[in-house]
Amino acid sequence: MLSYQHIYHAGNFADVHKHTVLALLLQALQRKPTALCYLETHAGRALYDLHDPLAQKNCEFEQGVSRLLAESSPPAMLAGYLAYIYKCNHPGNTLRFYPGSPLLARELLREQDAMILAELHPQEIPLLRQQLQQDKRIAIHQRDGYEMLRALLPVKQSRGLVLIDPAYELKSDYAQVVTALELIQQRWPGGVAMVWYPLLTASAHDNFIQALRKSALRDVLCCELQVQSYAGLPGMKGSGVIILRPPWQVDTQLQELLPYLADLLQQDASATHWRVEQLIAE
Repeated sequence: MLSYQHIYHAGNFADVHKHTVLALLLQALQRKPTALCYLETHAGRALYDLHDPLAQKNCEFEQGVSRLLAESSPPAMLAGYLAYIYKCNHPGNTLRFYPGSPLLARELLREQDAMILAELHPQEIPLLRQQLQQDKRIAIHQRDGYEMLRALLPVKQSRGLVLIDPAYELKSDYAQVVTALELIQQRWPGGVAMVWYPLLTASAHDNFIQALRKSALRDVLCCELQVQSYAGLPGMKGSGVIILRPPWQVDTQLQELLPYLADLLQQDASATHWRVEQLIAE
């Protein structure tokens, strides 16, 4: 059963982490003029109204994107990401709408690029289509995202990016992510992949990291941001990103970005932690 809806968490610290990394990856891939393809396995509704009662329930955006927008001089590398958030909230620039990854990616893609999105949730897919189906560069599928990768890879473009961002409601999601990364590595030699995952307890994501290390994957970068202590109440304590085949210099950019985000988004100063680590060599 599909129960997860991202509207409860839109614009939170994990979205800021995930989407700033996504923007850096797309911009790095566009250093070359050849067309690329962006694929996403769990697309969601694309645009989130932060005045929605579900978003207002916990107002998680107040400890995420709101903090970033309050900054007087954010890092220049975040310019593209921030510009689109302001564009979504024009006129007035008062924060009401937060763009999900499909909208952010569309804003950053060029005319020659393409996008393929999968979303299975019956409440999210019509909202996704409402936002994006008029764009001829974009194909939208109501189907399982992992199945979409098996069916469509390799795509005709030799280069591109896959974003895998499941809800992790089932423990099997972690194993499916590893399998999907191995598929991308095997079938799409020019493809970069980005996986988001939550930091819930130390053991949950440690087991995932160990599964990645034991896999057939090569050239894997890990980027984690912890904002709360693992002691105390249950819930998400941080945000992690895995990058398969990171583009040139992205690791250096992340070494600059993560300490900034850690300082900005901390909810428990004594527990704030970040790391950028080459998890598996080339």
